[in-house]
Amino acid sequence: MASPGSKKIVGVFYKANEYAALNPNFVGCVEGALGIRDWLESQGHQYIVTDDKEGPNSELEKHIPDLHVLITTPFHPAYVTAERIKKAKNLQLLLTAGIGSDHIDLPAAAAAGLTVAEVTGSNVVSVAEDELMRILILVRNFLPGYHQAISGEWNVAAIAHRAYDLEGKTVGTVGAGRIGKLLLQRLKPFNCNLLYHDRLKMDPELENQIGAKFEEDLDAMLPKCDIIVINTPLTEKTRGLFDKDRIAKCKKGVLIVNNARGAIMDTQAVADACSSGHVAGYSGDVWFPQPAPKDHPWRYMPNHAMTPHISGTTIDAQLRYAAGTKDMLERYFKGEEFPSQNYIVKEGKLASQYQ
Repeated sequence: MASPGSKKIVGVFYKANEYAALNPNFVGCVEGALGIRDWLESQGHQYIVTDDKEGPNSELEKHIPDLHVLITTPFHPAYVTAERIKKAKNLQLLLTAGIGSDHIDLPAAAAAGLTVAEVTGSNVVSVAEDELMRILILVRNFLPGYHQAISGEWNVAAIAHRAYDLEGKTVGTVGAGRIGKLLLQRLKPFNCNLLYHDRLKMDPELENQIGAKFEEDLDAMLPKCDIIVINTPLTEKTRGLFDKDRIAKCKKGVLIVNNARGAIMDTQAVADACSSGHVAGYSGDVWFPQPAPKDHPWRYMPNHAMTPHISGTTIDAQLRYAAGTKDMLERYFKGEEFPSQNYIVKEGKLASQYQ
């Protein structure tokens, strides 16, 4: 835990520029700095925030050798490599403002005896709501209609020939942790056929209440699904999980929603499947790397409804993960334990979902 004295804390967030002043609760950006600057400085700590995170000449790199705590966020991820960990001689604590700590080399963090923690549960509702929105956007073929409205066209047939009801469709989630369960609960009133694949079977009572069926074998579930939603963390097991062969196992005309992590998909395989029509629509807010380069193939593939990484950084979510980050810093300064579900790496061990 914390050694006594003043700490150097670095936060890496996205920059809000002209949008920073438009909402007093916009705390998740560089300018908002999680709303903890005055509190940290009043206690004698040094707090540096930046959005400049890539490469040897970045602002972040300058502070790596002597920072004690690094706060990062999935929405503008500072990639904490084994090489950076080696250079960070004073580093004790890596905090993720949000959920999902795959931008950190977790085995290297464990080997170096670092603590990695995130604000578990802080934005699960935000992400699940967003997934539901994306499912409807794809099923109803919403975007071509929107584009017609702004470009002065009117062609009902061009939209209607591939617009469907969500009712009666089979929706499968790959992963049924906190977000997956919330999505299934929100889908229940739509009267879909709900399936889930996970390493753990749900509590029977909850499974019954949600009305979802457990599928032990992922490859057996995929051809049954009209819509597939990715809800698994990015781990060594799930990296590139949806490659060309696995996508080929999905039903022709499948719709895929991925708000989990971009690297779970093989980028080119998704673009090719959208181009061939095997995947009829793909929507998500996660890319690899982030920010996505201008020439990222997902920007140009047909039938997509992509956005930047936004689902878990609504203002409501920001307030929750800012409060959770402050709480963990407070505990760290006092040498207290964090809520157990927040630990991703503790005393050299990885959390079960990353093992």
